Amino acid sequence: MPLLAKANQIDSVPRTPAWMLNLFWLALILACYPINRLLEANLNDYLYLVLTRICLNIVLATSLNLINGITGQFSLGHAGFMAVGAYTCGTFLQHYVGVGWNPIAAALLFVIVGGLLAAVAGLIVGVPALRLRGDYLAIATLGFGEIIYIVIRSTESIGPFKIGSAAGLDGIPKVTTFFWAATAAIITVVCVWRLAYSAKGKAFAAIREDEVAAAAMGINTTFYKVTAFVIGAFFAGVAGGLYGALDQTIDPEQFRFTRSIEIVALVVLGGTGSITGVVLAAIVLMILSEALRDLKGVTHVDLRLIVYALLLIITMLLRPQGLMGAKEIFRSRRKRNLSQPAPAA
Repeated sequence: MPLLAKANQIDSVPRTPAWMLNLFWLALILACYPINRLLEANLNDYLYLVLTRICLNIVLATSLNLINGITGQFSLGHAGFMAVGAYTCGTFLQHYVGVGWNPIAAALLFVIVGGLLAAVAGLIVGVPALRLRGDYLAIATLGFGEIIYIVIRSTESIGPFKIGSAAGLDGIPKVTTFFWAATAAIITVVCVWRLAYSAKGKAFAAIREDEVAAAAMGINTTFYKVTAFVIGAFFAGVAGGLYGALDQTIDPEQFRFTRSIEIVALVVLGGTGSITGVVLAAIVLMILSEALRDLKGVTHVDLRLIVYALLLIITMLLRPQGLMGAKEIFRSRRKRNLSQPAPAA
């Protein structure tokens, strides 16, 4: 009888209808447009740029969290996927906007194309690499990212499309705004959330907890790992394309392995597997990094990176599970309801 009461209590927890949630997210995306107009009118260029980059960091961190946190793999090649999207969108914008294409429509199209090409790259590297585990997988994905960097650095152009080799790519039309970055962040978070907490998302969690046991239960572990890798690569490519259309210039040095490590740090500090924790980490660390930008020592050495690194070390020592651990902010109410004593049957 207590078990039956517990089951009745679980069923009694109200669920928000899917159509209502979809309407809410659509309204939130539409609300970002007037918010963007207000920010452009009242904020200086520096603060506006920081807010836009926070949204793009949320896209990068959330997409990597699907691979590293939710599926339990360890990828160090996210900067490579970001580079594919950035150069695809940047070179297409530079080539086509000057010949009469509408910048907004072109940017939307080429950002998606850059994401798709990054997803193809994720599929190419994912099929052979994701048969590896642990440190071997990390080394394989790190090598992939370095291959992308070397190819870009050594390529001046591909047909009529300029790449720029070591000098980078400049002259990209600036079309990325806070509205487009916030829209990408909302879509990424919603997609990863629904994937992680759906029925099929349990397969990702099972692979993370014990891949051998998941395979023994009939889960196609390679398929789910490659799926997570491809989806994560797609959103990383989208973020890269938006970055290129924001800064108007792309430098291949932006996509070294240190960039991948920065994104991994967001996932670890936010809480491996926690989507809301990763979002909080992306916001907090971006604000912290900018707040320490002008910090100088007596020898005029930039102390920002030193203080930044020390704070990361202290956080990992005091709270190794990250800000949120494996918990989510918006799922805590349901968990509290289930933890309360069940009524008598």
